[in-house]
Amino acid sequence: TRSLTITSVDQSMFEKAQGEKVTLPCTFELSAEDEGPLDIEWVLIPADNQKREQIIIMYAVDRVYNHYYAGLTGRMQFTSLDPRSGDGSLDILNLKASDTGTYQCKVKKAPGVQSKKIQLTVLVKPARTKCSIEGSQEIGKDVTLKCVSQEGSPLLSYDWRRVSDTQNLPATSVLNKNTGELLLKNASREYSGTYSCVAANRVGTDECSVELNVTPPVNTAGIIAGAIIGTLLGLSVLCSIIFCFCKKHREKKYEKEVHHDIREDVPPPKSRSSTARSYIGSNRSSLGSMSPSNMEGYTKTPYSQVPSEDFERAPTQTPAFAPSKVAAPNLSRMGAVPVMIPAQSKDGSIV
Repeated sequence: TRSLTITSVDQSMFEKAQGEKVTLPCTFELSAEDEGPLDIEWVLIPADNQKREQIIIMYAVDRVYNHYYAGLTGRMQFTSLDPRSGDGSLDILNLKASDTGTYQCKVKKAPGVQSKKIQLTVLVKPARTKCSIEGSQEIGKDVTLKCVSQEGSPLLSYDWRRVSDTQNLPATSVLNKNTGELLLKNASREYSGTYSCVAANRVGTDECSVELNVTPPVNTAGIIAGAIIGTLLGLSVLCSIIFCFCKKHREKKYEKEVHHDIREDVPPPKSRSSTARSYIGSNRSSLGSMSPSNMEGYTKTPYSQVPSEDFERAPTQTPAFAPSKVAAPNLSRMGAVPVMIPAQSKDGSIV
């Protein structure tokens, strides 16, 4: 006796790019003996054998049930509007990398039961590819051009080409297609130009470019010397500023201390009037103790020039009197009354 058979046995592996649509085929034929209700199930077989199969969509009792698997909700449907016609194929829209896996189609109509497995691989196109230069771009140095794609399913391959002038790479270049590195040994000025990198896998390509400019070596000795001289000049200027600031601060501090310094142990200066009185009294006492014989030095100074009690002359202008030759007792201390001492005139007469 004949039974239910699945006729779509041509292809069991599919590779699609992310964002595309895929149709997983599952066509079948019924026999006269299959009299039970038609039941079509699509399940996702996990890579981990310890996990159970999960139903993603089902047709049963003339109805479609597609709410079992949240990861594909809104992105899957039966290809045929009426799976009873013998077409239980499944459409998956807007593919994602997470859709990669093994899918199984099960067709049941008692007493017949058949199934088919299909492997789906969702590949991601290379995207956000970036080019960069590593190393010194000087004549005689080794320069490495790097190319890395931020997105893309393995296996990715990289290829470099020269855009400007001839598209041939320099003779000393070494290319690694797996890592995307292009090594240019002993670079010369002729290596300068634009280089382009193409990242590719089975579902797409992406491209980036970089500009290489090989220049003569830089005079590092001059740069270092200039940096040292500049640093020393900067330090000298800084030291000068600090020195001037400290000096000015000390001067202000000294002026402030002198301005507010009041010495209590120094007596106040005497007034000029009291100094004049002391001067006259001391000189009168000296005159009173002298004899006519030792008064010759004082005859030249008239009494009219003796400073009065209101004498205001500066100390440097005070007339000097010759000291007496004979020390006389101080009559003022003994209680004696001062007397007028006669003076001798130029003709020898006593005044």
